Amino acid sequence: MKTIQLLRLISIINSLFIIPVCSAQNLSESLLEDILEDLSVNNDINNPVNTLNWENELEELSNRLQEPVNLNTATREQLEQFPFLSDIQIEHLLAYIYIHGQMKTIYELQLVEEMDKQTIRYLLPFVCIKAINNEPAFQWKTMLKSAAKYGKNELLTRFDIPFYKREGYEHTYLGASVYNSVKYSFRYSDRLYAGVVAEKDAGEPFGALHNRYGYDYYSFYLLLKDCGRFKALAVGNYRLSFGQGLVINTDYLMGKTTYTSSFNNRSGGIKKHSSSDECNYFRGVAATVALSKDWDISGFYSHRSLDGVITDGAITSIHKTGLHRSQKEADKKNRFTMQLTGGHVSYQHNRIRLGITGIYYLFNRPYEPELTGHSKYNLHGNNFYNLGVDYAYRWHRFSFQGETAIGKQGWASLNRLQYSPVQNTQIMLIHRFYSYDYWAAFAHSFGEGSTTQNEQGYYIGMTTSPFAYWKFSASFDLFSFPWKKYRINKPSRGTDGLLQATFTPRSHLSMYLKYRYKRKERDWTGSKGTLTLPIFHHQLRYRLNYSLGDVLSSRTTLDYNHFHSQDRAANKGYQVTQMISSQLPWTRLFADVQGSYFFTDDYDSRVYASESGLLYTFYTPSFQGRGFRCSVRFRYELNKHFLLVAKFGETVYLDRNEIGSGNDLIHGNKKADIQMQLRIKF
Repeated sequence: MKTIQLLRLISIINSLFIIPVCSAQNLSESLLEDILEDLSVNNDINNPVNTLNWENELEELSNRLQEPVNLNTATREQLEQFPFLSDIQIEHLLAYIYIHGQMKTIYELQLVEEMDKQTIRYLLPFVCIKAINNEPAFQWKTMLKSAAKYGKNELLTRFDIPFYKREGYEHTYLGASVYNSVKYSFRYSDRLYAGVVAEKDAGEPFGALHNRYGYDYYSFYLLLKDCGRFKALAVGNYRLSFGQGLVINTDYLMGKTTYTSSFNNRSGGIKKHSSSDECNYFRGVAATVALSKDWDISGFYSHRSLDGVITDGAITSIHKTGLHRSQKEADKKNRFTMQLTGGHVSYQHNRIRLGITGIYYLFNRPYEPELTGHSKYNLHGNNFYNLGVDYAYRWHRFSFQGETAIGKQGWASLNRLQYSPVQNTQIMLIHRFYSYDYWAAFAHSFGEGSTTQNEQGYYIGMTTSPFAYWKFSASFDLFSFPWKKYRINKPSRGTDGLLQATFTPRSHLSMYLKYRYKRKERDWTGSKGTLTLPIFHHQLRYRLNYSLGDVLSSRTTLDYNHFHSQDRAANKGYQVTQMISSQLPWTRLFADVQGSYFFTDDYDSRVYASESGLLYTFYTPSFQGRGFRCSVRFRYELNKHFLLVAKFGETVYLDRNEIGSGNDLIHGNKKADIQMQLRIKF
């Protein structure tokens, strides 16, 4: 015990060399933005259907900044919400508290095996240390009384006003061009969440036509956590994630990035759906019950209406945009219903975790889309099922996890091995096999494609910090598609490689250089599928970050893209982006200013620029052609109750007189809008 006390004293002394918490907060937010930016860019999410919605994740992490997790009582599930923590680090942290007892200071994190200083800096703003005593057994009456007395209310409203007019507003769209959403949420500790969400997209009518009850989309949720034997109880709209996502997963922190820990699918179980995402959720009831210390059982039921097209009594297509701006889009609203039921049983003891997930879902009409070409083996019929077995095992510096699943047809398997040979070094190996005829409507897992189908591959990634101030990341992915894909009229294969070097000589200064190489195959335009050529894509990015605490921060980004096909001329793209943020002296006003200049030859050589958005939002637009983009964001905290955020952005193209096409056509070369958000806490 004396040895432990001595080590704790040393850790307190060493804490003087760790950066202040305020600066750590900036680092954590910056890291999260980098991860989300990597996910958006590296996974090629650039269309309305597949655009990722980060509201739920960003809201949960933002709440953690306001109510940090007490490490002395932290559960595995609470720690898994931080994308910069690996599974091995979480295991060592829980083991440290179990063996040595309660932490006395936050800086004891330096004594935890595998916990490096950089990770500690990221973690500091989200956690705290509080002494705990023997708490009385849970009682519903006591919890409800405390919730009524100490619960926190939040009202959030948002308006987006464009300063341009799309062609669709002339004759097609039924509503005004203003976007509006209203969210009310109630929260008590980590045990009780409730809220209502209402949203109207730009172009949708309000209080008229098919939206005679006001908004186009309404959502309600109620979530109880860790209430007696109930580990989770959800009523209304909710999300689910079990195993590796081969059966069911509506979370998003997955994909190819340079951050190895972000690959871990954390099996979040039952979560609230508090965002304005109109597609990726379930509506009904769900619950997780602790049968014993090691056994949990979950059950869920969902009944909701979906958008689509009905032809001759059958569903021929499902629409997931959530847009009902025109009469044609409105006619697709709530055309059929889907019922889903299922469950999950899990066993976890020491180093081993096992689970079984099963779902059964059916439509009230037969689903008979046109199955031709690359979609030949897609979902069709009336009722469907998926069944998966997930498993995980940890041994010293090794961590293994995976899942194997079957469906009405086909099967899928994903397995990953993580190894930490020395401190500050992680190696990840991933193998996935998704048969060409496997279909799971709610699956979302690691891969090159946008669906968990028709893919197999081997991935290896490594992060290491062999020298002071330096961190290196590298990955290589070898993948193939056994059946046809969109724009590929035959089986194909490809490679994807990433290299990144990060240099952090000071707590307020960092820079990185990242290179990405991708080789795929694609049908040559105009060949009608008779000519398939390899395509090569090179991406180079340099970024410099500098900050002076909360007073001033700067981010400079240089991008270069090189895209070419075999025996074809290369297309190139460039971008220079500068961001400056500052807190104005003697005020509660924070300001962000960002400007970008871009020049690309075509769409294939497009560039991306991430911007700070409103609360719980993240914006990564892509640009092609020649022009510039500028944005200004103001954040004013009147007091602890009122917060106002406003953002103005404008994109100017120098190589065209019109932007977009069809109903999205804008006459002119400028696109400007303002976004405003008001948050009231009470």
